[in-house]
Amino acid sequence: MVIPKDGKIVCKCGYTADSDGKAQTFTTDAKSKQTIVQSDTDALLPKVRVICPECGYTEATVTVRQTRAADEPETMIYRCCNPNCNHTWRQY
Repeated sequence: MVIPKDGKIVCKCGYTADSDGKAQTFTTDAKSKQTIVQSDTDALLPKVRVICPECGYTEATVTVRQTRAADEPETMIYRCCNPNCNHTWRQY
């Protein structure tokens, strides 16, 4: 997963690139698949009341993705709305 942070996009594999705050597509060397990165100021993501396991903040944005086989449930990807935290976690 790639996350916007401090004007850059950062991947868990160590890849970083500059971000202009808009959604963008890029290809990494690790896999020849494209990844779409959304801005951290994207106001279109729905917000839910859930407790962040990192800081305890009670609001997060949520995205639903199909990360496994089609016959298995979707993955809920949460991102803390606390500007000092921005922790991302998943619920399978």
